[in-house]
Amino acid sequence: RSLGKGFASYYGDHMVLQKEPAGAVVWGYGEPGAVVVVAVSGDGGLVLMKKTAQVKEPSGTWTTILDPMDQGGPYMLTARQGSENVTLRDICFGDVWLCSGQSNMVMTVLQITNASRELAAAAHYPYVRVFAAAPSRSDVELDDLEHIDLPWSIPTAENLGHGNFTYFSAVCWLLGRYLYEALRYPVGLVEVAWGGTPIEAWSSPRALQACTPSTRAECSKPCEGHPLPLRRGISNISPHQHFSGPQTPSVLWNAMIHPLLNMTLRGIAWYQGEANAFLHTDQYNCTFPALIADWRQAFHAGSAGQTELLLPFGFVQLSTYRQQSPQNSFARLRWHQTADVGVVPNARMPRTFMAVAMDLCDEHSPYGSIHPQDKQNVAHRLQLGARAVAYGEKNLVFQGPFPTRAVLEVTRALLNITYSQQLVWHRRDMPAFEVCCSSPVSLCRWLPAPMVAVGSHTVTLALGGCGTLVLALRYAWAEWPCEYQSCALYNTQGLPAPPFLLETLRSSSRAGEMELLRLRPSSLLAWGI
Repeated sequence: RSLGKGFASYYGDHMVLQKEPAGAVVWGYGEPGAVVVVAVSGDGGLVLMKKTAQVKEPSGTWTTILDPMDQGGPYMLTARQGSENVTLRDICFGDVWLCSGQSNMVMTVLQITNASRELAAAAHYPYVRVFAAAPSRSDVELDDLEHIDLPWSIPTAENLGHGNFTYFSAVCWLLGRYLYEALRYPVGLVEVAWGGTPIEAWSSPRALQACTPSTRAECSKPCEGHPLPLRRGISNISPHQHFSGPQTPSVLWNAMIHPLLNMTLRGIAWYQGEANAFLHTDQYNCTFPALIADWRQAFHAGSAGQTELLLPFGFVQLSTYRQQSPQNSFARLRWHQTADVGVVPNARMPRTFMAVAMDLCDEHSPYGSIHPQDKQNVAHRLQLGARAVAYGEKNLVFQGPFPTRAVLEVTRALLNITYSQQLVWHRRDMPAFEVCCSSPVSLCRWLPAPMVAVGSHTVTLALGGCGTLVLALRYAWAEWPCEYQSCALYNTQGLPAPPFLLETLRSSSRAGEMELLRLRPSSLLAWGI
């Protein structure tokens, strides 16, 4: 579509462009064949940089890449075609983060715990700039956004709390605010989210193709000649099975992600998965790594290499929904969010980070228990991962403790599990651990394994009715595993131990009545889950 002369829809006054070492991509519209002069000027009008670009036919678009700029501002950005100028003012250079997902990402600052205090604090962060695309879908890939809810803005109580499930995203805002407090330079936040949407709607056809039967058998991790991680054992995702409207495969990729591919980014934050706890749950261990790999490749290519190929990608592991639910789809989805490994980053999900949220339940949320109001802890855990993974901050603990090995005390029927970090024991009386000890494993009956002792790095479980034939072990495997901030195990920084499903492999290391068991992540299919 022709928008006359000037910049594409998501360039505007107050925006943040990506700082060095990358160059910010700038594009817009003009008369085919015309030459556009793009200039960056200081506040006083001194021209710091000029670039020229020719308007391409037949698209009527031009693109240029600015020289890498140090953090700071304000600047003016001007595009001149002939005698016509379009000038954007109060432009800053900093880090640009894209925030996407479904309703827990859409929840606004107005809706969260201590909302009035958070909204009042907005005025203290004029260099955290916000932009929100409007919910939009398309059956074909679009080159520009068709609708914008919030043009680039300096944050205010009004635009952070416009209304329920409108703009601006609380998780996105708090992540950006916490990052600004650590970085002390401008942060730009781009919200592209839509409630109730499954991952398939955000996935390109190419990403979905990686999870079909014809490709799934090729390899089970990123392999040569194929850009996406493929996974065995995934049933086909047919183009429109069970989907309609914004749930239809690729329609949000087409209308909300594809238009932004030219944007130079520093990272992505993702909060999605509730919809897939009810549909195509056990495909998520393919569809999620495939989306990450595909978005990275697409943003890298769309920015002519300015957005790094291994773009940092953070996500929120699902929180809770229903208390005492017999269903385990939330537990399965949480496991699949890690590509069935339990922690990230891992080989199938490099340069990713995860905020565990299963202990941030909210039974009395006015927006339903699936929408917990504590988004501060979610964003705090996310920004720890961002600082460690995206910014390389050393010695920063950003995730909770995870098992490294287990020792079976045969005569006492005890299992001693060693963890990667010092443990803080919040609850001893809850059924957090379960063991599988029946054979064949496909008929596994899970039995509670009570905690009888917790050391600085170890947990001792009583195997009870299991004897010593322990085939698998799982932790916090429930839709609602604990009450608010009261799961069984945390580290000294207050981060919860993530849920897991681990196979126990017998080892030749046996000294008297002690037998070492190796632990490895398990697929759900093997255990009849």
